[in-house]
Amino acid sequence: MKFICFKCQKERNNSNLYCSCGGLFRPVHDFRFSSDLKSNFPYVSKWVSLGETVTPLIERQGLFLKLDYFSPTYSYKDRGSITLISSLLGKLPEGSVINEDSSGNAGASIAAYASAAGFKPNIYVPQNASEFKIRQIISYGAKIHTVQGSRENVMESCKNAPGFYASHVLRPEFRDGIRMLSYEIMEQLNWHVPDAVVMPVSAGTLLLGVIYGFRHLLNSGEISRMPQIIAVQTEFVSPLYHRMEGLQYTPPDSYVSVADALVSQSPPLLDEMYQSLKGYGKVLRVSENEIINSRNKLARSGILVEYSSAVAYAGALKLNGLRPVVILTGNGLKSPSPKSL
Repeated sequence: MKFICFKCQKERNNSNLYCSCGGLFRPVHDFRFSSDLKSNFPYVSKWVSLGETVTPLIERQGLFLKLDYFSPTYSYKDRGSITLISSLLGKLPEGSVINEDSSGNAGASIAAYASAAGFKPNIYVPQNASEFKIRQIISYGAKIHTVQGSRENVMESCKNAPGFYASHVLRPEFRDGIRMLSYEIMEQLNWHVPDAVVMPVSAGTLLLGVIYGFRHLLNSGEISRMPQIIAVQTEFVSPLYHRMEGLQYTPPDSYVSVADALVSQSPPLLDEMYQSLKGYGKVLRVSENEIINSRNKLARSGILVEYSSAVAYAGALKLNGLRPVVILTGNGLKSPSPKSL
């Protein structure tokens, strides 16, 4: 296995964040899939663990729901964090400072796994980050740094801080770890390829990780076709939707959305998302009312997710004639309902 630059195809030969041409690295899986799932990550020699398990896959009214918030920090981000942080064991000395920028879930996840591995996490967050997620991050012993300005301002502050920049967006090990999700889905469906896989998309780590996983299975001969990959974005934050539709995207000057985890207006992985998704699927957009109604509908059936997860369910409800797998990414206790709802 190797990591190559998405722009110039040059192979990464160290842990650099960027290629010499300025491009980001992506994984290339030049080996056959193994049923010993962790062996599919050959760059990890020792795993730090918080008791991860296979997350449930249940069926509701013709939809398969992958409850991926059944994880140690209650979001799918743990799949990326365990892989990225485990890859650093033996490379960074114990007690090293680990920096991450995140609006919430990734920050909590990196903080938990970094602390468990003996590192010192520093999490950089925007000024409007959820207080519930901030409390969770602090509980893991992380130091919080609040940054004024855009999400991109937060990233720059974190990138330039002293310590190791463990970016969940830019480090390819993080999004590569998410391909474990695709392996689990196939095992749970007894190796019947679903019609589609639906997920919320912001920075792109979930989307790309899922595509990596299914593409690895396809290239290994484990499956005969790719499922349709359906990304769902909000009406306020939809750069991938606009790129796929060939439209100019102008981010709004300001907005308030219940989907507070989906905030990447200028995602660094947009080009890779576009090229990867172009051959396998499409992007849908959903409104605030659709998100709220979907969250409430799930809750009334006993499934409590955060609003950013309900984005995927709202998108799935727009599909006709398909039985998709819908990835529900975050526990609803991370974003309690407003009293007015």
